[in-house]
Amino acid sequence: MIKLKDIATACGVSVSTVSKALSDSDEISSEKKKEIIEKANELGYIANASARSLKTKRSQNLGLIFVDNTNSGLGHEYFSVILNSIKQEAENSGYDLTFISNKIDFSKKSYLNHAKYRGCDGVVIVSADFHDPNIIELVESDMPTVTIDYEYNNRTSIISDNRKGLEEIVRYLYEMGHRKIAFIHGEDTDVTRQRLASFYKTCEELKIVVPNEYIKSAEYHIPEYSFYATKELLDLPNPPTCIIYPDDYSYMGGLEEIENRDLKIPDDISVVGYDGIYLSRILRPMLTTYVQDGINLGKMASIKLIEMIENPKSYISERIMVTGYLQKGNTVKKL
Repeated sequence: MIKLKDIATACGVSVSTVSKALSDSDEISSEKKKEIIEKANELGYIANASARSLKTKRSQNLGLIFVDNTNSGLGHEYFSVILNSIKQEAENSGYDLTFISNKIDFSKKSYLNHAKYRGCDGVVIVSADFHDPNIIELVESDMPTVTIDYEYNNRTSIISDNRKGLEEIVRYLYEMGHRKIAFIHGEDTDVTRQRLASFYKTCEELKIVVPNEYIKSAEYHIPEYSFYATKELLDLPNPPTCIIYPDDYSYMGGLEEIENRDLKIPDDISVVGYDGIYLSRILRPMLTTYVQDGINLGKMASIKLIEMIENPKSYISERIMVTGYLQKGNTVKKL
């Protein structure tokens, strides 16, 4: 195994100088650092993580919380894009990732205990029940945390602009001549409440009347719920001309019911999705949907968590809004 002494001998400097160069100390010139780092790489030197941790008081390890109640797993494109983006940005900054669970057999099972057990410097909460006492315990602790699509006081949050997303969808449908617009929303979450509020507000501004029966509750990423919600909407005496779905994947349930009735999209019924996953672009007709910027959501979450870890005294919590865009496919008819 290559040691600091070997690098020092090869470079003709002291062990102390090598240590400072590899720790990016300001006491060593940029030229000398470059020379020492290149020689260390050439010799195949691998830094001892435990020793580095003792020196920096950091493990270079970030925790990830991803609670998936739908059992869609990491195969769900929207979340996999976010998680991959977090991973890439973390690795670029020299951090590893560890998934954090509350199902580990500690004396007190909690996300905070698991994060401490794994030596995490901080945690990104990607998806969870944000009212779970275990999540609240973590957020209120000294552990640096960043949340995605949920806000806590005095904690940094990275938010997809759900209000803007629904507003853009409704205004586009209005421009296309639609006045009978139904909305199938997901389960009761902060995201759902934002979307519903924006839907009603925009409809009110455009003087679009929304009957109560045009609003249906389903669950995100579960097509079966949207299948039955679509059936109820199409069975109405005065059915909508367009249906907005909670997400692109859930739309597949609606599509099944529409096809069961031999209806054509968009000739007989118009539809709009949400998320902008790859599936939406290969469907025929191509789905009109609001594309969420999962890459930027993940990237900003990773960047801000690392800033919080590395600059604890100067860091100020932020609320960062990430906007997407409307993908105008071929599923909305011009009336």
